[in-house]
Amino acid sequence: MAQSSKAKIVVVGAGLIGRTHIRLVAENACLLAVVDPAPQAREQAEENGAQWFADLSECLRVVKPDGAVIASPNGLHLQHARLCLEAGVSPLIEKPLADTVQAAKTIVDLSSSTGVPVLVGHHRRHSSVIAAARAIVEEGRLGRLVAASAMFWLNKPTDYFEMEWRTKTGGGPVYINLIHDIDLLQYLCGPIRSVQAQEASAVRGFEVEDTSAVILNFENGALGTVSISDAISAPWSWELTSGENPIYPKTDQSCYMIGGTAGALSLPDLKVWSHQGEQSWWSPIAADTRVMPQTDPVEAQLFHFLDVISGKAEPRVTAADGLRNIEVLEAIKIAASTGVVVPVGQESAG
Repeated sequence: MAQSSKAKIVVVGAGLIGRTHIRLVAENACLLAVVDPAPQAREQAEENGAQWFADLSECLRVVKPDGAVIASPNGLHLQHARLCLEAGVSPLIEKPLADTVQAAKTIVDLSSSTGVPVLVGHHRRHSSVIAAARAIVEEGRLGRLVAASAMFWLNKPTDYFEMEWRTKTGGGPVYINLIHDIDLLQYLCGPIRSVQAQEASAVRGFEVEDTSAVILNFENGALGTVSISDAISAPWSWELTSGENPIYPKTDQSCYMIGGTAGALSLPDLKVWSHQGEQSWWSPIAADTRVMPQTDPVEAQLFHFLDVISGKAEPRVTAADGLRNIEVLEAIKIAASTGVVVPVGQESAG
C-alpha cells in the first residue's frame, strides 16, 4: 500500500499490545515515535529508528503525526485521546475505549466537536471469520434471530495474578476479556438493551470475579447467554478456537452459537446448520461450512486505520460503539451486584 508507507504514526504505550503495534507500524507505515516513560520503551524506539518521548504532550509539541495508536493503561485513555483530538490527530484507541462510561462519553463528545475520527481497537471486528459471519446474518441465512450463546472458558496461570491489580475490582474476566465478546455479539446480533447477571469468586477467593453468567436481551427481541470463567481448564474461548494469536494453543472447537428461525451458525468454524426441507425437527439437518483464509486481524485493523486517517474510510468501530460496549459491561456488573434486570445505559445516568 503506497499510502501506508507515508503515514506517520506515534504509538503511546509500549506494553504487551503496544509492542505489537510498534512492530506492525514499523513494518507497514512510518513509526514516528514511541511514547512511554519506561526505559524499555526507549529501547523499542531506538531499535525501530523512531523518536522516544516520556510524555505525549511533549511528543505532540515536537512532531506532527498523521495518527496515534493509544495503547496506554485504560485510565490514561481519556487524557491521551484528548491531547490527540485537540491536536487534530486521529487516534486508534485500544479497547476498552476508557475506564468509565463518563470518560468514554467525553471521548465521543471530543471526537464530535473536533471532527476528528476515533477508531476503537476491537481488533476482532477485522477478522475475516467475523466478516463472513456478518454476511451470513445479513444475507438472512439464519432467518429471524432468536438466540445467541457465547463461552469464554479458559484457565489463567497462577503467575498471571502476580500483578496485584488483576486480583482487584476491574481486573477480572468481565472487564478484561468479556468486552471482546460483547462487541462481537452486538456487531452480529444488534444492540443489547438490558442484562441480568450473577458472578462468583469461589475458586481463587480474590476480590475480583473469576466466573460470571449473563443473560442478554437484544433490541430485536433475541435473547443471549454468556458464560465466562478464567478458572476452567477448557477449550471453549475465542482465544483457543480462532487461532488468530499463536501464543494460544488452537483447538477445533467453537465458542459462539447464533440461532434463527431458518438456521444456526457456530463460530469460529463458520458452520451454518439448516434443515433440508421443512424447518422441523423431523427433517434432516446438515451443516454448510464456509472456509476463510487465516488473517491477522490486528494487522488488518492497522491497514483500516491508515485508510481512516487518510480520509478513505469511516471507522469500522466508532467511539460510540466503544461507549456502548462499556455501558453493557457496567450494566452487567450492576446486575450481578443487585440481582435485578439493568437497562443498558441507564446505570451511567444514576
